[in-house]
Amino acid sequence: NKSVSSDFNEMRKELTEIVENSKDRKGFGYTIIYRQINTRKHGMQSLPEEISFQTESDFLKYLHKEKEAEQFRNDSQLILSSFPELKEWIIKSPLKIIENKDKWNDLLKVCNYFKSNPKPDSYIRELPIQIHTKFIENNEAIIKELLDHLIADLIQTDETKFEKRFNLKFDETSVRFRILDNHIAQTYFSGINDLCIPASQFEKLELPLKQVFVVENKMNVLTFPNIVATVVIFGSGYGGVANLKKVEWFNKTELFYWGDLDADGFQILSQFRGYFPHTKSILMDKETFDGFFENDKGTPSTKTALNLTDSENRLYELLKTNNWRLEQEKVLQEYVNEIIRLRLRQ
Repeated sequence: NKSVSSDFNEMRKELTEIVENSKDRKGFGYTIIYRQINTRKHGMQSLPEEISFQTESDFLKYLHKEKEAEQFRNDSQLILSSFPELKEWIIKSPLKIIENKDKWNDLLKVCNYFKSNPKPDSYIRELPIQIHTKFIENNEAIIKELLDHLIADLIQTDETKFEKRFNLKFDETSVRFRILDNHIAQTYFSGINDLCIPASQFEKLELPLKQVFVVENKMNVLTFPNIVATVVIFGSGYGGVANLKKVEWFNKTELFYWGDLDADGFQILSQFRGYFPHTKSILMDKETFDGFFENDKGTPSTKTALNLTDSENRLYELLKTNNWRLEQEKVLQEYVNEIIRLRLRQ
């Protein structure tokens, strides 16, 4: 915005710097187009009218990006030669190609393998791909994005965990349970009655069971009384019961849930009953609460428990409103045994 006649010496210094860094002087970079202006004070002057880069080479060399651009072109061609269907992804994701510039040979090995074997049913370390043993784990984000494009119809789209999404085996969560029937323990497990196995294997159990108890706390699992044709499972909170949601054989048994008498306990019951509507609660009633409550406080909750009976919901609202809690461990074992015995007689 500075006029030609004002601060002329300063302007000339600035123009000199621009000219010295132009293609005319350095052999690359921007080209200056001049316009002749006749000034009142300084006479005829040649001033820049336009500064532009005439070629891609000039522009890239000026930015010191020639090697990066060449690498990008080479990597793009390499990707397209293997997977022409990634053309649109390349156009939309140039920075991801640049960010992974030294990995594309191995990334494409992974993509080629999954394209041919979309359901490997193996652990990552077992895959017969000539790459570093931790390559896939270290590059899950970019591999996920590529495979989402390449095998979109063959992945578990509702899963976010890499192994689950792409049909791989993984170190899954286990289920801890006790067999409460000594005959079943002897017949099927050489007398072993306390087991911990992967959830997918637990889902495939075939045992002559009539009842299943899911119990929130470990000590109550360990002290649960022996019952014919029954197992007791360590529930272990929201995640623990979610881990059981695919156990279809539960639908062939009586199913009981026993949790802490607090807001969380009823919310977990509600969650579990969402998976298995025939679930009955046990030792989660007003009589048990009144008999053993010691004025303990719980964790304030704003959640909602939807899958409760009327009596459960009344107690739930009382506990939630007052932030009261009765832990399972505080219920006397003799009382537990008696209630279970009476309940199973009904």
